Amino acid sequence: MDAFQQHMIDSYRSAQRGELPPPLPGRHDWDVVREVRDRRRFDAVIAGRPARGRRRSALLSGRWRAALRSRFAQSRGTGRTGESGGTVGSC
Repeated sequence: MDAFQQHMIDSYRSAQRGELPPPLPGRHDWDVVREVRDRRRFDAVIAGRPARGRRRSALLSGRWRAALRSRFAQSRGTGRTGESGGTVGSC
């Protein structure tokens, strides 16, 4: 018996009892994944370990990406204009 067949049986049973039907299979899968991830991060902080994945998510946010891009352009000595001082792509 697969998940859909089990859902049909549970729906029939809940209709006979006058209860609310159960949610569709797979409806809350991503919510469960997020809760497990958050719980693992919480447990890591409580245990005194660094919570993994925070640096990567912070680097992928727009604010950090823009700051890193401007820092990288300054270290190369060029901005968006290219090395000759003209616009990018000019000959």
